Amino acid sequence: MVGHSAPNTITFDESWPCPCAKGIAMSLILVSRFHVSQVHAASHGGLYSRPFIESFEETPMLVAVFTYMSYGILTIFGYLRDFLRHWKIERCNIAREKEEQKDFVPLYQDFENFYNRNIYMRIRDSWNRPLCSVPGAKMDLLEQATHDYNWTFHYTGRVMHDVINLGSYNYLGFADNTGPCADSAAEATMKYGVGVASTRQEIGNLDRHEEMEKLVAKFLGVESAMTFGMGFATNSMNIPALSGKGCLILSDELNHASLVLGARLSGSTIRVFKHNNMQSLEKLLREAIVHGQPRTHRPWKKILIVVEGIYSMEGSVVRLPEVIALKKRYRAYLYLDEAHSIGALGPRGRGVVDYFGLDPCDVDVMMGTFTKSFGAAGGYIAGKRELIEYLRSHSHSAVYATSMSPPVMEQIITSMKCIMGEDGTTMGCERVRQLAKNTVYFRKRLREMGFIIYGNEGSPVVPMMLYMPAKIGAFAREMLKRNIGVVGVGFPATPIIESRARFCISAAHTKDVLDTWLNLLFSRLIGVSLWLRCILCLQEVLPLSIPIPLLAL
Repeated sequence: MVGHSAPNTITFDESWPCPCAKGIAMSLILVSRFHVSQVHAASHGGLYSRPFIESFEETPMLVAVFTYMSYGILTIFGYLRDFLRHWKIERCNIAREKEEQKDFVPLYQDFENFYNRNIYMRIRDSWNRPLCSVPGAKMDLLEQATHDYNWTFHYTGRVMHDVINLGSYNYLGFADNTGPCADSAAEATMKYGVGVASTRQEIGNLDRHEEMEKLVAKFLGVESAMTFGMGFATNSMNIPALSGKGCLILSDELNHASLVLGARLSGSTIRVFKHNNMQSLEKLLREAIVHGQPRTHRPWKKILIVVEGIYSMEGSVVRLPEVIALKKRYRAYLYLDEAHSIGALGPRGRGVVDYFGLDPCDVDVMMGTFTKSFGAAGGYIAGKRELIEYLRSHSHSAVYATSMSPPVMEQIITSMKCIMGEDGTTMGCERVRQLAKNTVYFRKRLREMGFIIYGNEGSPVVPMMLYMPAKIGAFAREMLKRNIGVVGVGFPATPIIESRARFCISAAHTKDVLDTWLNLLFSRLIGVSLWLRCILCLQEVLPLSIPIPLLAL
């Protein structure tokens, strides 16, 4: 059926099982040379104790051209519709400025408004769907409908029951209304109430707050920790307390908006390095050491490297061993955001540090949130005792924010003790193992089916590439018709030619639930069923080393 006459040369005979497979195979071989990139970093000077495998395929040229064409057509029709609205030929559903306000300075950018009303509005129904249950492996959704092309929505009164949830980042399944966590949260509410009505520095410091912070420090293996009521503010309000004028922040280009905002608010000089690219980071570090500050060339007061454990849109894991090696070599500080990785990575659920088997003391500032794996709210900063004592008096989020709600705090304590095994059960360890097992299985099945997925093999964040903007809405709607809830992501949250569906795997998912969705995707996905059959034929006859990126087209 297929033979190798020379290196990188493939010959065919007439026994191909699919009539169109031979022609498709040749084009696939040509395309696959350029668009598949798997990184095996098993040994970087002994930094890695395990293979580090990530997959990021470049957008095929043909797909990129058609995607740009899609946005171009949408833009042309957008300007046409704006013209028709201006002359009241088409009904305008957006808020209009009063005549006496037309000379005012615009509050929003013109392009942002144009994009929202002419492109985003077409697929707006794919987001903001209200839940009426816990975000577990399955959930209940309120059905909404629109009669004016997504400008306004109304509820039909119908509830969609048992929708498979592949969108919530409930990694360990603790976001539930039954079980030890829910029971302890209810007891805390009865004892302390819902709110504290004061800051920690005044009379809002409960005994459970201090117990929780000691538990967080123990969980992470550091000297001390402090907690905050909001995860976003943990980054945006603490980075300005750690860095300021005369300091340099080196930020990954795909860092979360909270990190970007915190860096901007700090007043520090910000330089961006390519995503997870250690050569790019080292180049910036060298330049910073050699040239110093602009104009004066004085040494930087402080150099702060800011990275994430798991990048929420890419599913990639930070190359932490290499980052730590660089920060030691150039005497920089490291700020690690483990919002998505804490609880979800590592054999003990301790995050990316645990995943690589590193010393937590090598990370200067450890940040994380309780909103994902712990099913609660808020965030933490952890590290040396001197760092935490400094932040208690200098962090805006610590000084001015209201203390964390008691039931939320109790949810964190109970779930964290469960992961650590301090509740006397093995339930937490089992959930961590189940999440890792589900992640590997889900990613493997998607690859076998021929889909292009991004990220690290151990990441529970699984982006599946859709590319075209229209596919975001079509995919989300088609899945919802079949009682499956997914999240679509597009520009500006991603590069313009890299729209995708983002799946978040949970320990609460059973193999049957995952198989139900995967089989449905395989058999019913719009416009690709025929191609999938051809791919299966090709995978039987082509060498395993040849990737099949056909579904990108």
